[in-house]
Amino acid sequence: MKKRYTIAFIIFVCALCALFLWNVGVGSVNMSLGDFFAMFGKGGSDSTLYQIIWKIRLPRITAAILLGGALSVSGFLLQSFFQNPIAGPYVLGISSGAKLVVAMTMIICLQRGVALNSAGMVIAAFAGSLIAMGFVLLISFRVSKMSLLVVCGIMIGYICSAITDFCVTFADDSNIVNLHNWSLGSFSGMTWENVQMIVVIVAVGVVITFLLAKPIGAYQMGETYARNMGVNVKLLRIGLILLSSMLSACVTAFAGPISFVGIAVPHLVKLMTKTAKPIILIPGCFLFGAVITLFCDGIARTLFAPTEISISSVTAVFLVPVVIAAMLRKQGNR
Repeated sequence: MKKRYTIAFIIFVCALCALFLWNVGVGSVNMSLGDFFAMFGKGGSDSTLYQIIWKIRLPRITAAILLGGALSVSGFLLQSFFQNPIAGPYVLGISSGAKLVVAMTMIICLQRGVALNSAGMVIAAFAGSLIAMGFVLLISFRVSKMSLLVVCGIMIGYICSAITDFCVTFADDSNIVNLHNWSLGSFSGMTWENVQMIVVIVAVGVVITFLLAKPIGAYQMGETYARNMGVNVKLLRIGLILLSSMLSACVTAFAGPISFVGIAVPHLVKLMTKTAKPIILIPGCFLFGAVITLFCDGIARTLFAPTEISISSVTAVFLVPVVIAAMLRKQGNR
């Protein structure tokens, strides 16, 4: 089994490195690998190519890696919490709740001439995530079938998206065009200031999640088993909610809602590693989530260049079949 884990992680790392180089080299201005290394030589920092790479592409690539990994770990936490293979921040409406609060906060700030900084966006997104999660939890106490809970989550997501679209449509500020583009899901416009905030939030969230790997593994065996192993189930459930909300909120705040990554990636990692151990799945989900997100972002900005399409459109095309397969597999195991 250790050999399988090692091979899987080597594949993840190699794929991530290859996609990193591909994303650096392709775009409106193409460059070779030699150009990339020569760019850091004498006088390279003054070139236009250097400015494009350093100020535009590298922040975007770094953000895609970190946020893709964070979204996948968030999906893993939600699937562990609800014991449901198709639970995820996008499907349960958590991303849409974060999008709604961020959009309303941005609109209010724009109308008053106040610039919303990175910290403000994250706080607004976190509040929206917790509100949406609260509604999902209230519904979970009233329904016995998890499939019905997922449907209710989707409905909550549609309501939040409808309100967001209504607010965006009737907003007065001309900068609302940027808000509309953000609401579709995109990594464009990332800065190193954004990346610094992302690094702090994602690092804290993922490290704490990894430290909780053992209690999460016991929780996956059932609440009774977890209590017998000395796990404070109530505290763990609160921790899972807060961590998943924080990670998904960070993604939504900076890149908008990104669909199906949080649902599909944990399934693919389980399939490749043949294990459900959190200590393997957590870093595996982070790495493979980064790979998938970076690949889809590269497709989104190059497929119809110079026009950029929504990353959620690309992730839906590649990952919806995975979600359908997971649902059919769950149905077949009954």
